[in-house]
Amino acid sequence: MSLRPAFPRRPADLGPRVIFLLFVLLFALVAIPVVTHPVPPLSDYANHLARMHVIGQGGRDADLARFYSVEWAVIPNLMMDLIVPVIDRFTSVYVAGEIYTLGCFALITFGTLALNRALFGLWSATPLLAFPLLYNGIFLIGVMNYIFGIGLALLALAAWVSLRERPVRYGVATVFVVALFFCHLVALGVYGIGLLAFEIGRLWETRGTPLRPRLLSLCAAGLPFLAAVPLMALSPTLGLSGENYWAPQGKVTGVEFIINVYYDVVAFGLTGVVAIAGVWALRHGLMRTAPLLIPLLIVGGLVYLAMPRTAFATYMADQRIPTALAFMVLACVRVDLRSRLVRRAFAVLLVLLLCIRVTEVQVMWDRLTAWTDGFRASVAKIDRGSRVLVAYADPRGGGAPMDLGLVHAACLAMIEKGALVTTAFTVPGKQILRANPPYRDFVDTEDGFPPTVEQLQVSADSSTPDGPRYWDLWPKHFDYVYVLYTEPGDLNPDPERLDLVAEGARFQLYKVKPEAH
Repeated sequence: MSLRPAFPRRPADLGPRVIFLLFVLLFALVAIPVVTHPVPPLSDYANHLARMHVIGQGGRDADLARFYSVEWAVIPNLMMDLIVPVIDRFTSVYVAGEIYTLGCFALITFGTLALNRALFGLWSATPLLAFPLLYNGIFLIGVMNYIFGIGLALLALAAWVSLRERPVRYGVATVFVVALFFCHLVALGVYGIGLLAFEIGRLWETRGTPLRPRLLSLCAAGLPFLAAVPLMALSPTLGLSGENYWAPQGKVTGVEFIINVYYDVVAFGLTGVVAIAGVWALRHGLMRTAPLLIPLLIVGGLVYLAMPRTAFATYMADQRIPTALAFMVLACVRVDLRSRLVRRAFAVLLVLLLCIRVTEVQVMWDRLTAWTDGFRASVAKIDRGSRVLVAYADPRGGGAPMDLGLVHAACLAMIEKGALVTTAFTVPGKQILRANPPYRDFVDTEDGFPPTVEQLQVSADSSTPDGPRYWDLWPKHFDYVYVLYTEPGDLNPDPERLDLVAEGARFQLYKVKPEAH
């Protein structure tokens, strides 16, 4: 008989208080690039922010009211439009955008924690590995409504799992379906993938019981999604249902978006470290997975392969899916942290991974915003209430991660100078912003590519040979021209009509000569 006092076994995970404190620390780290860059170099971000400014102004800016109006409609792309203008009442639109972005981060990470809690029955620190994944290739595109929808889909699935044996789950799921509809259709689809995978897993787990009630339960899980049917019927987005195409190329790229941000070496390094740690945990019997994992990988993989590249005129519809599913997959994993050594190793690894990712983003954003800061300085030279045309010196510009911050930077002129900008999102069925009739023919309403300088030269005095374009006879309709993706030393593309006003590393701003109007 042992005379040693009996000590309680160390719990298999960190306590809720420690997890909360670690969450706060990691959130503070991940927020650094956002807080220190009011206009982050994300592709669509400045465009969305400009729309938030127009909505927030509510017609008080006479110049913006002359050019733009807001036509509210049932559109599956509204969450940012509903939230940011409200925050904008109490602060600047730039700070409101930062708060919204950090809110998306908090929603995704807490959603991953909540789903893991629902699957395993206790809070775990393992889902905190979601923090290094917050900066990803999809986030760089700046699809901010969808980013919010990822977090909401995680919470929705967590609620379904937690309430699985209670009828109230149908009502709760219906509320989430409506909210996700207004985030993005792909976000709603991600929730559908997770819910279907969970129900298929349950169908398999209960295979010893009668088949008919199990199939009925599986079919009934789809009932909350019927709430999206009348919403879609009322939406102008339904008119875009024919604008779809499928592309086999890029499926691997969509998976790479999960971890690859700027530097391949960082992406491969982080992936390698996590893989080695995961293999070690498996070999020592420290890793558990939820039954949801295998059905999720199968259903998610099949949907991803079948998903078109463009759906309802939304580009990269398929490539958005893997990043969202990555957070669900992470929620299906739990590491036993009973050992003091494993606890310390996990905490060190987690903080190290996040510091590497944040450093990568911070360094790149510091470098890239040196260009965009020069761009903002050029905006100050534009006369208030002007009409601004955007063109490309390099037709391939905007594709590389380094170029994303300039794609829609011209939209800052809407915020700072109440200007009309040709690249502002005004696509019917996709956004609620509209160019007013006198100017509607002179902006891009199809979310296409800006003209090249060669196209401007051809269309300065006559219409485009292959059909009318919004930039036809541009000297008569615009006051300024931004030429993006230039090289140092690029010459004035049309000295007879344009005067150089400002120049940066990757752009030039020209003023249209008065005699050209």
